Amino acid sequence: MSFEWPWQYNFPPFFTLQPNADTRQKQLAAWCSLALSYCRHHKLYTLDVMEAQESPVFNNKKIERKLSMEAIQVVFEELRKKGNLEWLDKNKSRCLVMWRRPEEWGKLIYQWVSKNGMVNSVFTLYELANGDDTEGEEFHSLEEWMLLRSLQALQTDGKAEIITMDDGKGVKFF
Repeated sequence: MSFEWPWQYNFPPFFTLQPNADTRQKQLAAWCSLALSYCRHHKLYTLDVMEAQESPVFNNKKIERKLSMEAIQVVFEELRKKGNLEWLDKNKSRCLVMWRRPEEWGKLIYQWVSKNGMVNSVFTLYELANGDDTEGEEFHSLEEWMLLRSLQALQTDGKAEIITMDDGKGVKFF
């Protein structure tokens, strides 16, 4: 399944931050949506700022337009404000992209656990993210840092407990 680009992506002015405040807000919302959709489609959880400018998201080779580094920083800052991005370093050169927040992943995981009658079961993190039973689930192949955050959200809600096992971490669902 190929990624569907929004109509704005082929509209040259989209690649220049607009000076009008209302227009800029709509433009930033469209950029945020595009970046999150692209990352979701390609299951990307980390981005490098320097590489971002050459990424198809911010560089439309067909119309020979790309978003400037400054504009990419503005888009990333907007994503951070919305809770969809977290910087990995003080220089803001690498970031975590959360196209789905930990609470949302936790909800999906818990729905799967409940639907399959696995409440009161214990799983290793590997089984949960990469096991045969979760093949085809949206959270299959979820990176460990996001899986842990999702399970911590469930733990806060009293629906799970993260446990330490001999060979790593696991989780028990309630």
